[in-house]
Amino acid sequence: MLSLGLDLSEEPPRAVVVDDAGDVRARGAGAGAAIAVKAVLQNGQPERAGVAAVAERKDTTEVAGISAVTRCTPGAAAVAAEGWLGAARGARHAIVLVIGEDVFAGLLLDGKAWTGAHNRAGAAAWLALNPVERQDYRRLGSLAAEVSSKGIAKRLSWRIQAGDQSRVLDQAGGSLEAITGQHVFDGARGGDGVAISVVRDTAKYIGMAVATLAAAVDPEVIVVGGAVAVADLMLEPVRQECARRLPHDAMADLRVEFSTLGPDAIAIGAARLAMLA
Repeated sequence: MLSLGLDLSEEPPRAVVVDDAGDVRARGAGAGAAIAVKAVLQNGQPERAGVAAVAERKDTTEVAGISAVTRCTPGAAAVAAEGWLGAARGARHAIVLVIGEDVFAGLLLDGKAWTGAHNRAGAAAWLALNPVERQDYRRLGSLAAEVSSKGIAKRLSWRIQAGDQSRVLDQAGGSLEAITGQHVFDGARGGDGVAISVVRDTAKYIGMAVATLAAAVDPEVIVVGGAVAVADLMLEPVRQECARRLPHDAMADLRVEFSTLGPDAIAIGAARLAMLA
């Protein structure tokens, strides 16, 4: 049986059609949700659909011809995907921390996705890991302001404005506003000192967040996903930072992994939740 999964958590929206074994039969992305859905429905008519969208954004998406539609949070979809096909496979207690344009988490407790009393569980953007009070912390959340794609780019821009020299500015066409998180990662891979420093600080914040979540929930595994999950740059630094902040026995019982499911992860998880509904 085929299932449709639709991820509306970021632009562009993504859609996949997966079978019961987890094989992606079709995928699409587009500037509007309808484009993504149309791209995948050409490859067969699924019998059920899952739609992952953030609560703050009104979801009026229609999935024509499919009566069984399950709506979920992106965090719930992310942890469903990792528990089904990814780094949390087989775990009954797991957390997935997704970091891209937005920051959020999904919690799997005793084998079930947990969304909290008010559907706010996993609001990891608001983890307070810095005693400094900044306006963007109040607007975006402390963790999101530091480690989201825009937050990473902003921290490098501030370093350049303070007088540091970075080749990343040239890669962005000489415009501070054009710098992206991907520019920073590419700069770090190319040996740019400022970019390397920003990536190290990013890994430190993520490691602190992972340690905080681990201390609160005691999961078997925490998976970091999203655009920031660039394992060649940050997996080991994140693990090391987490180990610095947890007791040895707690760290020995915890796996910290980066997702390998790529940009389709949340759409796959939404389809999985539709299967289980």
